[in-house]
Amino acid sequence: MPKHYKEKEKDFCTCAGVRKDLRACPLESDCVIQEGKRPKLCLKEGHCKGLLVLFFECKRSLLDNRARFRGRKGY
Repeated sequence: MPKHYKEKEKDFCTCAGVRKDLRACPLESDCVIQEGKRPKLCLKEGHCKGLLVLFFECKRSLLDNRARFRGRKGY
């Protein structure tokens, strides 16, 4: 589900690409479209779990000193 952006906007936020995909993922999921549930409830049920973990790892890598050499996780 991750979308790779050809045109990169000037985002100064860290993990901006993952954040945009995480915002769009629940809105495009079957949980919201077919069942009519709220996006926040669908995230709690486990939809878009991969992006949620990726966003967490990206944010956590900001605190990790080894990330200076390896680079941030995510895209």
